[in-house]
Amino acid sequence: MTAPANPFKRALAQGQTQIGLWAAFADSYVTELLASTGFDWLLIDGEHAPNDLRSTLAQLQAVAPYPTHPIVRPVRNDSAIIKQLLDIGAQTLLVPMIESAAEARDTVAATRYPPHGIRGVGSALARASRWNGVPGYLQSAADELCVLVQVEATQALAQLDAIAAVEGVDGVFFGPADLSASMGLLGQPGAGAVREVIRKGIRTVRAQGKAAGVLSADPAIAAEYLEAGATFVAVGSDVSLLARGASDLASRFRQRGA
Repeated sequence: MTAPANPFKRALAQGQTQIGLWAAFADSYVTELLASTGFDWLLIDGEHAPNDLRSTLAQLQAVAPYPTHPIVRPVRNDSAIIKQLLDIGAQTLLVPMIESAAEARDTVAATRYPPHGIRGVGSALARASRWNGVPGYLQSAADELCVLVQVEATQALAQLDAIAAVEGVDGVFFGPADLSASMGLLGQPGAGAVREVIRKGIRTVRAQGKAAGVLSADPAIAAEYLEAGATFVAVGSDVSLLARGASDLASRFRQRGA
């Protein structure tokens, strides 16, 4: 038995654009449906969506038969939480609120077994190793792990070059919502000043040879970031798609009955 490959990591390394969607319903049925729709990746959100370890596991299992790659965002940069997510089979993590190179190095260390890191060894109990069914898993696990760190504050932008340069960091993702708040523009993730610093940040990350990512549900702004060199871009969320679609449908039929 061999460990599952990580095609998303390889696509980023080759500079291939990857288009994704936020999966925030915390429901494996919904996430499986999304996995069948053609996105390159889905973000299973444990920071702002009501996911726990078991709901995340269920979604990883639901997505497994499909070509869409699941990315998991933990609630915070915590080695114990990262250990659990890796053990249930997450291969790509998007770790929020990284503000320094030291924090980025801590994230990478949490994904590596000793002597290269601090990940606890529990592969006999882990889905990731197929319960020790994958020969040499402990030695090769890091080869298929993709570490993405999220920069979403002005103080982090000041350290961006150093963060992107950290060995083991595969990509840097810009969070426009928190970044806009940090810039004194709360609730304005599409403001011109926010877009300008993100475009500059994308160029900085790419200059380090790393992938740059961002989220924008506005097609024009998403295209702007892609043009600036972003490699992996989320273009919406399942929650917003349903809310908008349901609202539009209800409004259309209310107007007919008026």
